[in-house]
Amino acid sequence: MSLYESVQNQIKESFVFISNEYSDDLLQRVLRPDRVMEFHIPVKMDDGTTKVFAAYRSQHNNAKWPYKWWLRFHQNVSKDEVMSLSAWMSLKTSVVGIPLWWWKWWIIVDPKLLSKWELERLSRWFAAKLTPFIWKEVDVPAPDVNTTWEIMAWMVDEYSKLVWVWTPWVITWKPLSIWWSQWREKATSLWWCFTIDEYFKNSGQSLAWKTIAIQWAWNVWLNFATLIVHNYWAKVVAISDSRWWIYNPDWLDVDQIEKLKSENKSVSEYSNASQISNDDLLLLNVDILVPSALEQVIHADNADKIQAKVILELANGPVTPQADKILTSKNIPVLPDVLANAWWVTVSYFEQVQNNTNYYRPESEVNEKLEAIMRPATLAAIQTAEKYNTTLRNWAYIVSLRRILEAMKVRG
Repeated sequence: MSLYESVQNQIKESFVFISNEYSDDLLQRVLRPDRVMEFHIPVKMDDGTTKVFAAYRSQHNNAKWPYKWWLRFHQNVSKDEVMSLSAWMSLKTSVVGIPLWWWKWWIIVDPKLLSKWELERLSRWFAAKLTPFIWKEVDVPAPDVNTTWEIMAWMVDEYSKLVWVWTPWVITWKPLSIWWSQWREKATSLWWCFTIDEYFKNSGQSLAWKTIAIQWAWNVWLNFATLIVHNYWAKVVAISDSRWWIYNPDWLDVDQIEKLKSENKSVSEYSNASQISNDDLLLLNVDILVPSALEQVIHADNADKIQAKVILELANGPVTPQADKILTSKNIPVLPDVLANAWWVTVSYFEQVQNNTNYYRPESEVNEKLEAIMRPATLAAIQTAEKYNTTLRNWAYIVSLRRILEAMKVRG
């Protein structure tokens, strides 16, 4: 089964709960992207030669307009994956009620193999190519994997030159010096803290002393580890990235880990911990398992061995549909990525609104508004899942689908 077929199956399973409200014709439209494009970008390299880079664009649904899209630079890509990501992003924005709808751009390139100037030429050429199609009412770009704030700055600069107007509102997640929203990286981590804290509060529990294993902790994920320890007294006992995996059943000193990473040192230098494999990390007996690396890392072959009490999905689609069924039979709830990862578009939405109105909120206000969206969305997820006697993932899809389908229905 392809990744996009998995997404379609998840949508269809959730549609069953509301099939008496909406026609199958509307479902068929949601199961497919509005449009998928492929095109090619010629870029002159530093040695004078020209390389042509392929790119995919998937626009999933704009029933509530405008599209909001993320740009990835990566060497491994397929049309199937781009379509899957665009569908997931539509569901994320819908589940928290943000009026942005999704598409994905993915350029097939390994940015590590480009010089800074080659990367800038690629980014500016790309912005020029998109200029006829992006504006704040229809398409609003933002960065994703391997696309940085600097790349967003190049793109907004190129776009503004071509349209003869300074247009900070046309791209989000820009550097703070050119009007990004305050509370940037911490907003990411706080969203995840709010999500898991609200889940435990609903069951009359506290996060204090809960054990956590995090697969792939770097940058914002490491911020999450620090905040969950210092603000909620949880215990991180295992943590990993692409090069290292460490475990201590008592606790890990996240401040020491953060210091080692900031100094570009290997966490293998961390004292008082054993090294384990990334696969073994997923199978630890912990209260909270956080898969935040790749798609489909929890699957039919390892789901039955999962011992965590609850799973917080921070990667896109880390649990396969087959694994979902196994986890449900084991009474292991999954806080789905479409809810847990909706922070990105929420803060991006804040930035777009601020750019459009030329009004910039302080960090405290951004944090307050973020919490006001996240906690009710999580609580509604739990309560609705109980009402329909279904999983939290199905709930998220039910709410998202209902909002998308209702907009399509009303618009005819």
